[in-house]
Amino acid sequence: MQFTAGRSVFRASKFKLCRAGGFSRPDFFAHFLAKFRSASTPQPATVSARRTITILGGGFSGSMLLVQLAHLPGGPYDVDVHLVEPRAVPGPGLAYSARRKEYLLNVRAPFLSAFPQEPNHFLNWLAASKTPVCPSDFCSRQTYGKYLQQLTESVLAWPAANGLRFFCHHQKAVAATLTQDGRSATVQLADGHEIRSRRVVLALGNFPPAPDLRLSAEVRRHPGYHSNPWGPQALQNIAPHHSVLLIGSGLTAMDVLLGLAADGHHGPVTVVARSGRWPSVHGPLGQSYLSFYANELAGLTSVAEVVRVVRRHVRQAQQQGQDWRPVIDSLRPDLGRIWQAWPQAEQARFLRHVASIWSVVRHRSPPQNAAAVQRMLDAGIVRMQLGKVTHIETAGTDLQVEVTRGKQRQQVRVQHVISCTGPLLDYSRIPDPLVSSLRAAGHLVPDALHLGITTDEHGALCTAQGQVSDVFYTLGPSRRPAYFESTAVPELRTQAAALAQHLQPFLAAD
Repeated sequence: MQFTAGRSVFRASKFKLCRAGGFSRPDFFAHFLAKFRSASTPQPATVSARRTITILGGGFSGSMLLVQLAHLPGGPYDVDVHLVEPRAVPGPGLAYSARRKEYLLNVRAPFLSAFPQEPNHFLNWLAASKTPVCPSDFCSRQTYGKYLQQLTESVLAWPAANGLRFFCHHQKAVAATLTQDGRSATVQLADGHEIRSRRVVLALGNFPPAPDLRLSAEVRRHPGYHSNPWGPQALQNIAPHHSVLLIGSGLTAMDVLLGLAADGHHGPVTVVARSGRWPSVHGPLGQSYLSFYANELAGLTSVAEVVRVVRRHVRQAQQQGQDWRPVIDSLRPDLGRIWQAWPQAEQARFLRHVASIWSVVRHRSPPQNAAAVQRMLDAGIVRMQLGKVTHIETAGTDLQVEVTRGKQRQQVRVQHVISCTGPLLDYSRIPDPLVSSLRAAGHLVPDALHLGITTDEHGALCTAQGQVSDVFYTLGPSRRPAYFESTAVPELRTQAAALAQHLQPFLAAD
């Protein structure tokens, strides 16, 4: 048996090809992907007779939707799928593109398969690719990025068995305009190309942190102000002796501290946080706790009721000599249902009073990361300062930072300020041209709690009047209004699979 990709002919007998729903071996990717790159070059602006789905964003969410579409059963489907991703490499996105080996994943390898139906897929890939053992099962973001890249490029390489064809445009989408009949949209790329699309999926990922501050243009341009710690040039102009202030003490702040340490930084670092809490540390693998959602949490409509039940189970676990972490982990499959059962007023109450503590106990750090940060604290290199950054201004080559705690105000002068407050979620504040155009046209409506985009249960965008779009969809962090937890691999891979299945009738339509 043989198959073709472009002008190259490959004999299947030489390689063990993937079964339905699976993927070929890593050595196959390494050997031949270079020959497939021509299949992913931008296509001419001419509109094809085939129907089109365009996915805007090639990070985890967009790429995994692409992969799930490729492995849908049935067909042949007379549909082209375009992936629009400005980065040179589709798949890893911002989260898994970091070239620092010290940046570890915050989830253990056994839980990071890209496919809900194949839980060991990532572990099998690690073994097949002969990747060095991940300490305590916490792999680097680099390693996971390679995994996602290979999965994505294998789909872009040639048409799927179900008839779908795939194309990648290394451009940025700047607008998406609904046609007059309302049945499709024209996606405009930065280079002027246009893609007429029957379905457009926003897989925009996370936008850079944006502290709740009114910063002057002078501060934003200052070389010592780092608005995005994940940017390609982040931290590079920080000398080992420079003084640094971090806004926030979550997982991003811990990664920044590890990056500074790897660069040999020994200057003073101040971490400003309201709570003064660091993320909790992962416990041992293999512990579990019986789910109590169905019997005790289902249908509860107030935050207080849910918190009361969870606290009781934590106390019971501790009284029995068990760790508290499995109690929290047992909630994970049902977190979306718990969130959806609360009216909006209760969701707002959770955000005000519980969300910061929830983030500490739910989103945990690898033990080796926590130990490294503790060593910096013990050495006096890093210090925690309780409070909130309320103002930043330039002071020559330095930055003057005002930290407020209650009625007390303190001025801290440093050479660098790094925003580690987490991604910007409020779509009413996101200045991206694509988001702005969709927002202005009324197709994209930020939710009332400023968590993401208003959608129906499948991710279709809703107008302010509640009309559900037939054209625009979204998945990923933008769906936090529906689930609250919508950033980690286990949730996003499920969304990708569900959206692919929801789009299948469109693929099969005449």
